[in-house]
Amino acid sequence: MPDYRMTNCHIHLFTLDHVPQNFPVPIVGFLRGQPGLINAIAWVLEKTFWKDQGGQVRRLGRMAAVGRKPTQEAVLRSVLHQYSTGTRFVVLPMDIAAGGYDTPEISLEQQHYDLHRLASKPQFRDLLVPFAKVHPARGQAAFDEFRKCIEEYGFRGLKLYPKLGHAPDDRLLMDKVYPYCVDNNLPVITHCSRGGVYARGWDSRRGEEMGAPLRYVPVLEAFPELRINLAHFGGSREWADYVAGIDPLDPAARRRNWVTCIRDMINSGKYPNLYTDISYTMFDFEENMPFLAVFLEKESLRRKVLFGSDYYMTKQEDLSERAVSMRLRHALGADVFREISEVNPTLWLTGGHG
Repeated sequence: MPDYRMTNCHIHLFTLDHVPQNFPVPIVGFLRGQPGLINAIAWVLEKTFWKDQGGQVRRLGRMAAVGRKPTQEAVLRSVLHQYSTGTRFVVLPMDIAAGGYDTPEISLEQQHYDLHRLASKPQFRDLLVPFAKVHPARGQAAFDEFRKCIEEYGFRGLKLYPKLGHAPDDRLLMDKVYPYCVDNNLPVITHCSRGGVYARGWDSRRGEEMGAPLRYVPVLEAFPELRINLAHFGGSREWADYVAGIDPLDPAARRRNWVTCIRDMINSGKYPNLYTDISYTMFDFEENMPFLAVFLEKESLRRKVLFGSDYYMTKQEDLSERAVSMRLRHALGADVFREISEVNPTLWLTGGHG
């Protein structure tokens, strides 16, 4: 048991009622509510040449099983037992509908309000750090909702997901949202891996272009005080490419690989308030852990890496939340793990002011 207070900087509590029925396509919306059918499809595939695909369907079924829980509190209770008493959780809402999909059963506004009510309960008040989701496609209403979450609900930061249909330097963000974050000492977390979801009608190439690390340079230069977490440290696919090797004779190769790109941006010293978290990426533990340990030998990077898990997306993987966090502490050592799970998260969340 740790003798300090951990913070998991990246979890989700939204349920399938917050997800549009036509996401990503209508048939998936139907299947996610049919656990028996999902398991049957997985069983059939596993008995054929498509065994790997069957395993993938089964893993998606495990994730959907958590999403089918009736409330955000039920999802929270499904992960609490995986962590030591007193662990804090940065909770990130999702707004897929703004990416061009149908309206979900429960709106973003209601999702925010329900999260506020959950975080206000005495047993959870000191455990949850809610962030508010903004999608610029909603225009002024998105900014008004964001301000309501901060000023009335007491939320603590901003969540972005550019691959769902907007640029990191969208005018609404640059003109209103980011200045508000700076003025109110609010941190930002944004999806930054090639995996994940895309806006309706976008292909993976366009989504990746919009969400790439270098797309944040104009933001970082315009708002040097803004504390931004590029979540997932580039993502598992980019880590696999890094492990395979980066061509040293190709100067652009380091910029194309999101792992080295984020490392270089942080280590450059140009962006003193730039962070990254290791959510989901470290669930490929055996492959990625040795490289993370070596990366963290460099102090300039180690001070900017945050512990996070990406629950409940991680239900697709075989390792549990507890297994990953304990393996990380064992592999990195208690001092380094404390730095990424307590010291750095506190600085990212508060800027050192409280």
